[in-house]
Amino acid sequence: MDNPLLQTDGLPLFTSIKPTHIEPAIDHLLKENRTAIQVLLQSNKPVNWENTLQPVEDLDDQLNRAWSPASHLHSVADNDELRQAYNACLPKLSDYATEMGQNKDLYLAYKSVYESDEFTLLDNAQRKIIENALRDFRLSGIELVEDKQQEYKDIKKELSRLQSRFDENLLDATHAWTKHVTDKKSLDGLPESSLALAEQKAVSEDKSGWLFTLDVPSYMPVMQYADDAALREEMYTAYITRASDQGPNAGQWDNSELMNEILALRHRQAQLLGYESYAHYSLARKMANDINEVLDFLNDLASRSRKMAKQELKALQEFAKSEFGLSELQAWDMAYYAEKFRQHKYALSQEELRPYFPAPQVIDGLFTIVNRLYGIDVKEREHIETWHEDVRFFDIFDNTGSLRGGFYLDLYARTGKRGGAWMDECIVRKRSASDVQTPIAYITCNFTPPVGNDPALLTHDEVITLFHEFGHGLHHMLTLVDYPSVSGINGVPWDAVELPSQFMENWCWEHEALDLIGRHYQTGNLISDDIFEKMIAARNFQTGMQMVRQLELSLFDFRLHLEYDSKTPVNVQSLLDDVRRQVAVVNPPEFNRFQHSFSHIFAGGYAAGYYSYKWAEVLSADAFSKFEEDGIFNKHTGNEFLHSILEQGGVKDPMEMFIDFRGREPNIDALLKHSGIAA
Repeated sequence: MDNPLLQTDGLPLFTSIKPTHIEPAIDHLLKENRTAIQVLLQSNKPVNWENTLQPVEDLDDQLNRAWSPASHLHSVADNDELRQAYNACLPKLSDYATEMGQNKDLYLAYKSVYESDEFTLLDNAQRKIIENALRDFRLSGIELVEDKQQEYKDIKKELSRLQSRFDENLLDATHAWTKHVTDKKSLDGLPESSLALAEQKAVSEDKSGWLFTLDVPSYMPVMQYADDAALREEMYTAYITRASDQGPNAGQWDNSELMNEILALRHRQAQLLGYESYAHYSLARKMANDINEVLDFLNDLASRSRKMAKQELKALQEFAKSEFGLSELQAWDMAYYAEKFRQHKYALSQEELRPYFPAPQVIDGLFTIVNRLYGIDVKEREHIETWHEDVRFFDIFDNTGSLRGGFYLDLYARTGKRGGAWMDECIVRKRSASDVQTPIAYITCNFTPPVGNDPALLTHDEVITLFHEFGHGLHHMLTLVDYPSVSGINGVPWDAVELPSQFMENWCWEHEALDLIGRHYQTGNLISDDIFEKMIAARNFQTGMQMVRQLELSLFDFRLHLEYDSKTPVNVQSLLDDVRRQVAVVNPPEFNRFQHSFSHIFAGGYAAGYYSYKWAEVLSADAFSKFEEDGIFNKHTGNEFLHSILEQGGVKDPMEMFIDFRGREPNIDALLKHSGIAA
């Protein structure tokens, strides 16, 4: 019991957790849980919520409390020992989850409560848990014969292993490649912030000059600003071929075969359960009703956006030709000339905005905004154990002074941390006889770290990313649901879970809100009306191209999981090429292997669900339009959103929640308006 992962009184003891603690803790809890569930099922006749189902909720939460910090460390502080311990636990956890999903006695316990007189006396959350559980038992193969159940179990275990390998290959490939530059002339065009970061990286590795990596804060400025086309081409090639059969490290961490294996296993899993495809299976837990609804939604958006995207590309090509004499745009030219064109049209670049977004000011402004919207206070708590010195911890209090939640904030890119930005659960809200377990979140980004004595200066895009992840965090932390499996983001259909996150992004475009988050780090000046007008004018710069890019990814993902057939397996590259012919306006080079790094669908939870981003964007744009009508800091409207959406967790149907807030079903007009695409 001296294992820090088994001490669940307070926050995780991050400075004490060692890789050697992980497997013993998980082994101990899995053994205890199996025994406890067996005892519950044998000793409670008849079963009811209090004597059986509530204790099962508690056991699941206990296991999550131990696994969450271990899994999080694998994402933010990866090393060989940690990776080994993490991977050793994956098949055990997969086995346990499938075993519980196929436990006939446990299934009958839930079923008997569902069919009993007690069911109507339970509260909404308890009833929802039972309904979800019965659905999930079916989706775990409870109705399969024994040998098919074993096959399902083997598939789940193998998928868990392969998905983890996909992610690790990508992490290794990303960190394996660097570009060491000693001739400053080849770095012409790069902003000072980018040069300083590259110089800092070189110093950290005892090198002179500048060291560039494939982490986004290092990679993107080269793509957008480096005048040297050869440097851009070299970095683009390395980035877009990570973990593939192409590029400078071709074949070394190749995800090609893994993708095929993952798709085959998912298809077989769906078929075992009687679904035509993995896409059909995936929709069993989604807000969308059926395959055609998703495809029609995506194809409709594509047909509305493609004409505008083509016009935007043509305008960019004409600009590059007339101003720079470039007759043909290559893939590594797109971001560079787009940035030049943006500056030409609006006299504004992301780099020029950086000084207005020092991280401390952005964070303070974010907290002020959520205080104005929901009446909550965010206060930093010192002396909390974390996994890195840059990580900070904050508590959230409501307007009565009650503690509602807390979160770790980990903003900066570094070696051993996977790319991207995300919110994850550390602790989930749960009520016991004595108190309420406070929900705790991890909010993780990969921004450019502070350089020298200056604070970290964020681009406006990074500010939007922070607001997005904080929106997920609020959904997790402000819940008032007392049962972990439908608390916060749990139990929320995947295509509705992006609503609170995309909703928060809107405040990054409002002058009144920007006055709180944007202040020049040297002069203290606010963003002027002139700069703000340029930002708004530039907001929809190439939104048609961005829209069709997102639709390309969504259709690729959905069709991949819909059309895969074990008799004639889908060729991943061919299908992607086909989708691009249908919706894309930019054709990448033949060596482009984007799919090999598409971890959202091959390693994350977005398989046959990447469309969720656009689906939820319709909800978020329409929800925000109520604030546009009532005032962006209207307290009454803020409280309505808090009570109708953020506090509800996964208890109510998302459409019902949306109608509670908006007074009607969502429509697409607000999204098209915000995107500058005519309705």
